[in-house]
Amino acid sequence: MKLLFATSEAVPLIKTGGLADVAGSLPKALKELGAEVRVILPKYEAIPEAFAKQFETVAVFTVRLGWREQYCGLLKAEIDGVVFYLIDNEYYFRRGGLYGYGDDAERFVFFCFAVTEALFHLEFLPDIIHCHDWQTGLIPFLLKTRYAHEPVCRDIATVYTIHNLRYQGVFGKELLMDLIGSGEELFGSEGIEFYGAGSCMKGGLSYADKLTTVSPTYAQEIQTEAYGEKLDGLLRSRSEDLTGIVNGIDTDSFDPMHDPAVKVPYRGSLPRKRKNKLALQRELGLAESDATPLIGIVSRLVDQKGLDLIQAVLEPMLKEGVQLAVLGAGDWHYEQMFRRAAAERPGQVAVWFGFNDGLARRIYAASDMYLMPSQFEPCGLSQLIALRYRSVPIVRETGGLKDTVKAFNEFTGEGNGFSFTNYNAQDLLFTIRRALTFYNDEQAWQKIVANGAKDDCSWKQSAKSYMELYGELLLNRKET
Repeated sequence: MKLLFATSEAVPLIKTGGLADVAGSLPKALKELGAEVRVILPKYEAIPEAFAKQFETVAVFTVRLGWREQYCGLLKAEIDGVVFYLIDNEYYFRRGGLYGYGDDAERFVFFCFAVTEALFHLEFLPDIIHCHDWQTGLIPFLLKTRYAHEPVCRDIATVYTIHNLRYQGVFGKELLMDLIGSGEELFGSEGIEFYGAGSCMKGGLSYADKLTTVSPTYAQEIQTEAYGEKLDGLLRSRSEDLTGIVNGIDTDSFDPMHDPAVKVPYRGSLPRKRKNKLALQRELGLAESDATPLIGIVSRLVDQKGLDLIQAVLEPMLKEGVQLAVLGAGDWHYEQMFRRAAAERPGQVAVWFGFNDGLARRIYAASDMYLMPSQFEPCGLSQLIALRYRSVPIVRETGGLKDTVKAFNEFTGEGNGFSFTNYNAQDLLFTIRRALTFYNDEQAWQKIVANGAKDDCSWKQSAKSYMELYGELLLNRKET
């Protein structure tokens, strides 16, 4: 089985969020199951030189975007056992960041065309192209329309994964018509029209052979008006083709026993874990005490992550005697909230704004509890990393959080964390206080941590589910 992952980011080359972890880690797990997997993404300026210098140009060709004739280089290297391809165009991708530019529509329409054109220049012809998020949404659309009669393309199946339905790549109708080189037919009932504009994600949702998203609960949620981001009708119509598969994490990379960022290696030993708490307290200027409950937050500081709930209960939460270690960046008023709390309670609250992978790992390793009260969470990787580092998650029951964190039941001894259902600040505060009650019961806490240690957070099971999906897709295409 030959698979080509099309993505806008992938570890270890470039990362802004969880998409990169999935696009970089899942291919390795699929390869262990016998698939031949390769990954294609843009050649960003921010890719570290240590990786960039390993790539060699394998083809140069022209990509047509409406009236534009654009250069495209195709580069190749094998990194960590996986073959990566880079789409090279300095005008579009030689920039400081990955997203957020005024011409993002043109940049990623170019990328979709370039990936499709690259099929004519690869020595590797995939059975399936697996596309991820809006930046690759037009690839299934192009294969089914513009390239449908090309012998190289017509037998390729497509899978499209929604990592976050909120970000759809919606752009002006005239702009997309210009870039794709089409007329009004692009925006018919079966096109990519979206409330008077055009949606790149809708191209994937409408034209891919199979759809997946990153947890079973999120797959159900996005078919409702509350979570469907105005695409719930389309998703309900394709419910037979939609599957939810929980993400995994790279358990070799996220391993507290061998993580170079962690001060004291440990596995299941809480005394050894708590030495990391003391080390982080020293590092961040928190009062040193291995008995004080430490709550960790590593997150984008935005509404989606439940920061408004935290804001509502921050003072009573801190009055419970907990310490708070926060790493992240986002909305100014949430940054100000934590900045003010750190200034007012210097030994109790520590904040680091931005992204720091090493510090993130030390927070996971040091924290007793990990707070993630999201409004919605397609899957979430943070709670999986927290479980791996024996930090007990406190979450809201939504999306992948509901699928991976089970509330502790003191009567049966089951459960790996704490959770609440309604998006309500008082419910969050009650759940935090409940967690603290059990934290003060060493035997119960050992049990909760041990339950979490039993969870398989790796890609093994999820990769098997993807392999079954791919196999079913290829079988169905042969039969038709």
